[in-house]
Parts: sequence; C-alpha cells; structure tokens
Amino acid sequence: MKIVIPMLIAVAGLTAVHKAQAQDVEAVQLYSDAELVEMFATNAHLKRVRDTDRCQLAQDIEAQAELERRPTYQFLYGDMMAWGVCYDRDPELGLLYMEKAAQHGLLEALEQLGRYYHEGVLVQKDIDRAILYLREAASLGNLPAQRRFAEILLADKGSPYDYEKAYHWLHNAITANQGTYQDIEQKLAKLAERMPPSVVEKAKKPLD
Repeated sequence: MKIVIPMLIAVAGLTAVHKAQAQDVEAVQLYSDAELVEMFATNAHLKRVRDTDRCQLAQDIEAQAELERRPTYQFLYGDMMAWGVCYDRDPELGLLYMEKAAQHGLLEALEQLGRYYHEGVLVQKDIDRAILYLREAASLGNLPAQRRFAEILLADKGSPYDYEKAYHWLHNAITANQGTYQDIEQKLAKLAERMPPSVVEKAKKPLD
C-alpha cells in the first residue's frame, strides 16, 4: 500500500531541519573591499578566512577574484593559494593573482610583492624588482613600503636620485606608534647625511 505524505507536513519537516542546521552554522557574509583592506593592514585576512569563517567563502572569493576581477579579492585569493589556506598550496598561481592585484594598483599587493622580492620569500631575491614595487606603493602612501624603500636605499642599493623622494615621503608620514616614529627619525637622519642641505629642505615640503 502506497503511503502519501501531505506536502504541508513534508515542507514543515524540511523547515525544521533547516532551522536546526542554521543553529549550528552561522551564515558568513561576503567581505567588503574596506573590510579586506583593514584586514590586510593587520595581516588578519588569512586567519579570518580559515579560522573564523572556516573556509565557507572560498568559492565566493575565487569567483570575485577570477570572474569579477576585484583587486582586493585577487590579492586575498592569491595569498590563500600561495600559503595553502582553504586550498591546496600553489605558490605560482598565488603570485599570479597578487600580480594581477598589483597591476590594478592595490597598495597591499604592491607592498607585499616588493617585500617578497626584497626578502626572497616564495621568489628569488631581486632588489631591482623589489624597488619597482616598493617605490610605487611608497608613492601612493603605504608606510611599510616607504620604510622598506628607505632601508634599501640606505643599504646602498637603488639610485641616489631616490633619496629625496624617500625623505619626502617619510617626513610627511603619520604614525601613532612610538617605535615606528623613532625608526622614521633614524632613517630621515641617515638620508639627510647623503643629501645637500638645500635638497633636504626641498624634501620637507608638504605632500601634494
């Protein structure tokens, strides 16, 4: 004998199951660009994706990076791939997406690639390439890039013609961190020793 379950009862049963599941899994909203930039600044993005949100947005992140071509998501996806977060590790593909984000002018991508080439992380050390990325990020106001760019110049790498730019950016930098402030002061003093006083005064002009 065939038993027919009323549709209303079936729907009610499914609804109860869905409610029970909803109590166990909290929906995760897609990140805004502003949220991602804030996470990048504190290097909290990978931990957030993996530990807090339990990789629930991995497919959405990939779609935003690959199909929508949003620079923040290209960088996030690239970093995830490079370090094997929510995906099998693929440094080559990860760097490709970081490059895409850098080409769109994302400061965090420019700074990170410059840092990687400076330190030899995932790639062979290449000071010239590091300088290209860091100079661009520094010119756009990225303080970590400005500090690292000055560090490279003070190590007698790069061009002395960049001393004035490096001084100009650091002189106008703003930070509430005392350690960072002292580091900037030291770098400014060392850069000033390498330039005529007239150039130093010119470099102290406000940002455009």
